Amino acid sequence: MKFILFVEGYTEKKALPQFLKKWLDPKLPNPVGIKTVRFEGWTELVKDAPLKAKMHLDGPDKNEIIAVISLLDLYGPTFYPTHLIESKERYDWAKKDIEGKVKQAKFFQFFAVHEVEAWLLSEPDIFPVDVKRAFPSKISHPETVNFNEPPAKLLERLYPLHIRRSYKKVVNGKELFGKLDPSIAYSKCPGLKELLDKMLDLATKF
Repeated sequence: MKFILFVEGYTEKKALPQFLKKWLDPKLPNPVGIKTVRFEGWTELVKDAPLKAKMHLDGPDKNEIIAVISLLDLYGPTFYPTHLIESKERYDWAKKDIEGKVKQAKFFQFFAVHEVEAWLLSEPDIFPVDVKRAFPSKISHPETVNFNEPPAKLLERLYPLHIRRSYKKVVNGKELFGKLDPSIAYSKCPGLKELLDKMLDLATKF
């Protein structure tokens, strides 16, 4: 049994399957497979999700597929109606919009609030000491880091300032996700908790 995971970038493709499995597998009788499908950014994912989801769910492996899970950063997309300012409003609207366009019972849209780097911020000890010391107090609730300076932007500012090298999203992100305890991220990031709970529920019932 396996999930098909739609992602929008290289960091997610390289780091997320093992990270998600690290939390899911101990809770299941058998390890779950996660096959990633990378898109060129959020615009391509939103445009192609209906066709790609149908292709997988109606394809030769359809009986092995638990569900198609699509994951986007909440920060970045520009398709939200202008009157939606709060993160929950944008999340709820976009989830309903994309799932409505895909129209597949086994397709589920989720968002990292505001970026997958928020999950990394849940465990400051995985970062270089001088970067960790510079974190603002608000990262104790990582998903509340706002649209003005979302998590990756925060790291891109702090790394050169405090350790004189840039934060490389793909290289550093993969390394940090390898260190991150998913149980800590689960406890501090409600959006991630919602995603993992749904994946566990679907895999248990499959």
